[in-house]
Amino acid sequence: MTAPDFFDRLRRAPDVEAPELVAVDATDRLLLDEAAAALALCGPGEVAVVDDSHGALTLGAVALHGARDVRVAQDLLVGERALTRNAERTSLTGTYRSVPLAEAPAGARVVLVKAPRALDALREIAEQVAASAAPDVTVLVGGRVKHMTHAMNDVLRDSFSDVSATLARQKSRVLIARGPEPGASSFPRCQQHADLGLTLCAHGAAFAGTKVDIGTRALLGRLGDMAPAAATALDLGCGTGVLAAALATARPALDVVAVDQSAAAVASTVATATANGLEGRVRVVRDDAAESLPAGSVDLVVCNPPFHVGAAVVTTAADQLFAAAARVLRPGGELWTVYNSALRYKPTLTRMVGPTRVAEQTPKFTVTVSTRR
Repeated sequence: MTAPDFFDRLRRAPDVEAPELVAVDATDRLLLDEAAAALALCGPGEVAVVDDSHGALTLGAVALHGARDVRVAQDLLVGERALTRNAERTSLTGTYRSVPLAEAPAGARVVLVKAPRALDALREIAEQVAASAAPDVTVLVGGRVKHMTHAMNDVLRDSFSDVSATLARQKSRVLIARGPEPGASSFPRCQQHADLGLTLCAHGAAFAGTKVDIGTRALLGRLGDMAPAAATALDLGCGTGVLAAALATARPALDVVAVDQSAAAVASTVATATANGLEGRVRVVRDDAAESLPAGSVDLVVCNPPFHVGAAVVTTAADQLFAAAARVLRPGGELWTVYNSALRYKPTLTRMVGPTRVAEQTPKFTVTVSTRR
């Protein structure tokens, strides 16, 4: 089978669909082409893939280059599920294993990485690979040229002795790292926020790291107004767990659940809860849009939804979270959310959840509260 024929069979589902979003991009193709010679020399279990978007790298390495028993670590649960569906679609189920990031590079001689946008995410990947991959490992990190910086080279050089770059093709480029220099992992990182009375911990791929973004700060400022009689609360898309930790600290009787599809976010929230002495107070679950929670089981939902999918500005991801909030809220329960004021989500929230009022608005952010019908 030729590469074009194979790639044409891959899909994004169940990930967000939009005209500008694809299941296979130029970076996937370039990474596989640049890795072809190295992949041909690998035995079973000697190939690892990190942050494969929808399965093109993992399944492409198997179908086009003969890789066997590939280990793959994907931060996003929706990416894992897209890989599973694409494996079924191409009859490649069983040719790979999904594992945590810490396990993926063990003994690997080739590691394919879809470059993350955050430097800390790349640093954590590099540290994990250098710590456990084979001494002769070749690491290929691919991304869109417009998103790649010289700082990425510097991050890789902290964990590898030899870092170079390929020529660009179709606006994508690959960084190649060799000569691992193992060291202790620097993650999770923790920072105390005296103004909040909290310590935040973050793994590399967690949104905002150990900082508190201004949208979340807007929600934190309204904690005292949120569903005062609530017995259960959900931090939907928890990130580093700051909202969950703040709710559990301020309201000791509240049963708090935090969910996110990002493995880094879940690990960060667990670390944040531990750092604040909340181990038994915050239950953390990796799932997609609170699917693990029963319908009508929550009194309060707090949510700072994303409005980007990769580089594309789309509202689909937020709509999915609003629909999830509507499903898990009891009648009369409240959804508190914050969003970029230009997005004007209020009519959508009213339609999907229930009567919605603006609690706070600035030119940049809007905080709303929606009451479940």
